[in-house]
Formats: sequence, C-alpha cells, structure tokens
Amino acid sequence: MAVIDVPGFVADLKDHSAEHGFHVHDERHFVETYSLQQSWEVDLHPEEGCGGPLDLHLTLEVEPRALLAFEDAVMALPEDADPPEGFDFPMSFTWTLPPLPNGPDLLRLAIDLAGVGGIELPLEVSAIDSFASATDGSERRISVVAHYPVSLTRILSGEEFLCEVLERCLAVSKFLLDASPAWLLD
Repeated sequence: MAVIDVPGFVADLKDHSAEHGFHVHDERHFVETYSLQQSWEVDLHPEEGCGGPLDLHLTLEVEPRALLAFEDAVMALPEDADPPEGFDFPMSFTWTLPPLPNGPDLLRLAIDLAGVGGIELPLEVSAIDSFASATDGSERRISVVAHYPVSLTRILSGEEFLCEVLERCLAVSKFLLDASPAWLLD
C-alpha cells in the first residue's frame, strides 16, 4: 500500500483551487510505461477568465524513485517519529496567451510579474516569434512559467495546502487578464 495517495492529492488540489477562485476545465494523467514516471495535468482558468484569452496549465510530476525512497524512509521510522524532509515532487504552472499583435516589452513584463509572484512564486517570462510563411509577419506568443516543489512530508501529514501559491497564481492570472486586451489590439 502506498504511503501517499497521489490521485487523492490531485483531487484535493483541484477542489482547493476552486476554493481560491479557479475553474477546473480538464485533467489528464500520463504514465510512462518504462520508468513509471507519472504526470498529472490540470487546466484551470480564473473565474472571470473563462472564455478569455488566458490558459493556465498545472503539471505535477511524480517521480517513482522519489516516491519509493520516501516510502522506504517512512517505513523505516519508529511509529511516533516525524516523516523525513527533503522529498519533493516538482509542480509547474504555465500561463499562455494567444498570438499577440501588440505584445508587451518582455523585460517590463518580467519586472511587473516579479512583484506579483514575489519570492514565493518566481516566474519565468518568455516569448516565441513564429512565421507562418516567409512573406507573413511574425506572431508573438507569451508564456509565463512558475515552478514549485511540493513536499511529500507535508502531503503525508496533510499540511500541503498550497494556499499562498494558489493566491499568487490567481494574482498572476488576473494581472495577465487585465493587461491582455491592450496586447491583443491589432
């Protein structure tokens, strides 16, 4: 029997994100057959952003070696001992926007978003310029990514609530939703 119920944690995470103002639109679970690496993906939108230009994609990577090492460490503990620290699953939040005819200055956007995400949720801002053909103009797509380690110890003890992270994600989402109309003008 597994020490941590990962599907249960993902279900609780979806419920918890709804409590923080998100709508859950889709969920996917992938298992890599050779390594048994698992990936849980959840598509979210802020409540006021449904049907809008912003997509938020949450990904939880479940590394089987980390999970098994954590289970071995927990099973080796005496009954009244606290679970060991240092075992994490990586979680990513990825915000994407459609092609932006009037895209923002990336440095300015990165500086503005750094204040929104804070040190609790460092954000990476990137853009891709693509050309459909040599005679067409470029299309710029903006992507914002945040990485957060999810503690297995806190999941086991029922303390991994992610409230602060979800509130920061909501603030980033609202910032991008508020700014996107000017970027989408042709």
